[in-house]
Amino acid sequence: MCGIAGVIAAAPPDPARVRAALATMKQRGPDAEGVHQGRLGNHAVTLLHTRLSIIDLDPRANQPFVRDGLALSYNGELYNYLEVRAALEALGHRFTTQSDTEVLIEAYRAWGEACLNRFEGMWAFALLDEAKGRLFLSRDRFGEKPLYTMRKDGALYFASEVKALAALAGSWPAPDRAQIRRYLVNGYKALYKQPASWFEGVRELPAAHYAAITEPLRVEPKRYWRLSYSPEAMSLADARDGARERLFEAVKLRLRADVPIAFCLSGGIDSSALAGIAAKHFGQELHAFSVVDSDPRYDERDNMTATVDFLGCAHHVAHTSTEGFFDRLDRQIAYHDAPVATITYYMHAFLSEAIHQAGFKVAISGTAADEMFTGYYDHYGFWLAEMSARRDFPALLDDWRGSYGRYVRNPVLQDPLVFQNNPDERGHIFLNAELFTGFLAAPFDEGFEEAPYGDNLLRKRMLNELFHECVPVILHEDDLNSMMVSVENRSPYLDRALTEFLFRVPAEHLIKDGYVKFLLRAAVDGLVPDSVRLDKRKRGFNASIDSLIDRKNPDTRARLLDGSPIFDLVRREAVERFLDADMTDNSFSKFLFSFVSAKIFMDRHAA
Repeated sequence: MCGIAGVIAAAPPDPARVRAALATMKQRGPDAEGVHQGRLGNHAVTLLHTRLSIIDLDPRANQPFVRDGLALSYNGELYNYLEVRAALEALGHRFTTQSDTEVLIEAYRAWGEACLNRFEGMWAFALLDEAKGRLFLSRDRFGEKPLYTMRKDGALYFASEVKALAALAGSWPAPDRAQIRRYLVNGYKALYKQPASWFEGVRELPAAHYAAITEPLRVEPKRYWRLSYSPEAMSLADARDGARERLFEAVKLRLRADVPIAFCLSGGIDSSALAGIAAKHFGQELHAFSVVDSDPRYDERDNMTATVDFLGCAHHVAHTSTEGFFDRLDRQIAYHDAPVATITYYMHAFLSEAIHQAGFKVAISGTAADEMFTGYYDHYGFWLAEMSARRDFPALLDDWRGSYGRYVRNPVLQDPLVFQNNPDERGHIFLNAELFTGFLAAPFDEGFEEAPYGDNLLRKRMLNELFHECVPVILHEDDLNSMMVSVENRSPYLDRALTEFLFRVPAEHLIKDGYVKFLLRAAVDGLVPDSVRLDKRKRGFNASIDSLIDRKNPDTRARLLDGSPIFDLVRREAVERFLDADMTDNSFSKFLFSFVSAKIFMDRHAA
């Protein structure tokens, strides 16, 4: 896990800009730094790297890694590097390090762009091939590792973070005001539906894409992997066993490291399953980290304690705090180069800090289990719509009423037949968007759209969440919260073999007896305490905005309403009235946090 940056230009960048860019990436890679100068036709290529040492800690594996006409600046981990290395050795390749970095560069030498199909891992890299006259950029299948690009004055810049782009280019790009308005009105699920970022002219190389850049420096991404729902005939037992086998392999690969590994532990099945597999099946000495909040709606300490006692592992608990909220959020936004997407990820930063303070450099988390196995309230509704022709449908409705139906607060989803009656209903996603657009100085109307992923309502929804709505935002926040404190975040559920198998499983097997994530629960039977494994209540980690700020405090109100570029976009009087509103509605609390976050961002970056 590292920081990468670079520029292709008529001449190498000023050394002061190179030093400034390296400094911006120090938290991503505190263990070593390096620079390589090369050529791409008539252009100079500068590759920068800062290293967080995880595999082969020796300086021999530092980057940029240069060998025989190839130069690599790489961020991420190839979890299956031992298997790829063995295949390369069989072809006659020889190695001088024990690193996955050397495996990547030799895999490219052997197979060219096809090497990507052999990798299991997370990555963003820039590989200069002077003999072929191209710079090869690539990003992993799910976009776990970031890679931004920007053009300025005939030069092409690329980096792990926007601040490194700005340092190399010598100035910050302007904030993208359309993205801010999108965020305020439609929320975080709208952020990746457009090829936009928080800054004008800054784009991300799409996940599961590569770009082979030659003169005249055009970035033309090409997809190398695609996931779709292709159901195959299989029994429920086959689905359970197949998921179990692939999940175990995914965890095993992500336990590879030359430094100790921490496990993020909530009270839910997602993180508990990973911890149980590691401890009970692979015998991993476990250090579990949890973050708790005083709000009883989100208190999962009973489940956490049950898992820790069952696994017999060390447990580190971080507590959230309302102390210094504005200053803390300001520091987080300064590192993210963006508003913080949700309150959840403001709170999540406490967990990353605790892991760092305990001396760990790698953390394993349960990201994407909801999107892979079914985990959201609407998933159950979409599943019921798909199952409506079954003879036992009345019993399926009774199962819903005895499980998720007891906890649903979203008014759209309280009707279990909502998607059967109206398959196009999506009003629960951009909730209260019409109200929030009324807060803006100019109307913003960007209706909800889905990418086409076939006819199955549930699977289409899950794939949109995986690639366009939920997971891209989660990965963005996970990466920045962890790298802010020099910690690598690993997500076993985002495994190619596991995901491809799960999207071959018929949708009918995903929910059973009132249990969403049925296959995950069945796969870890005996590895997780049943009080956690069979808990039907869905608890997201969150907090009310009122636990973070005192809306009645005159100083707080003055801070929120003082002069700011945000009021070029948002009507001040509307915000002033909203500060007195009832925040019981979760979407109201989310909007106020988004406003605060966007205001701090605009105060930092608007000219």
